[in-house]
Amino acid sequence: MDELYLIAGLGNPGREYERTRHNAGFLVAERFAKLRRVSWSVEERLNARVARAQLDDRRLILCEPLTFMNASGEAVSRVLNYFRVSPAKLMVVVDDADLPLGQLRLKPGGSSGGHHGLESIEQHLGLRDYARLRVGIGRTADGRRDIAGHVLGKFSAAEEPMLEQVLSRCCQQLECWLRDGLAKAMNQFNGALSPEPKKATE
Repeated sequence: MDELYLIAGLGNPGREYERTRHNAGFLVAERFAKLRRVSWSVEERLNARVARAQLDDRRLILCEPLTFMNASGEAVSRVLNYFRVSPAKLMVVVDDADLPLGQLRLKPGGSSGGHHGLESIEQHLGLRDYARLRVGIGRTADGRRDIAGHVLGKFSAAEEPMLEQVLSRCCQQLECWLRDGLAKAMNQFNGALSPEPKKATE
């Protein structure tokens, strides 16, 4: 039997957090599920929303922890263990305020960088060697250190066109990872996106 892959998009559950910057991981997972035309189900024993998908000969699980961001590792570890997915086949998608909106950074492992969702996963899995796709959400224009309001705020209307590009690009990068491996996905897709030129008005 083919090995399973797991894509875990991190965020906070609940309507009040929908389309907030901190939920960039949810947005990517949901866009990927939409492209694969698969539906979500709530798995209470796993404390996660789960969707099953396929890309060519690759079978994968998509998951969104329902534990809230700071306890993401609880759900991700349960899903990994339940479906018997190797950490080598795990991809975690998270927001990153240290990267500007439009920049993607896929890495094979490393530190949490202060991201509480990644800290929780590291704590529950007992390792740092799992792939993570960091999705830039930027910081406030005034450079304040306390950015909770920015992170938990919704993407602005001005940011929506770039966000759409980001979600599309993330899905392409995830497909490349599944088909061709981590190195090619990093080399081909990491970096900043260029804004699409505005269409001329009549």
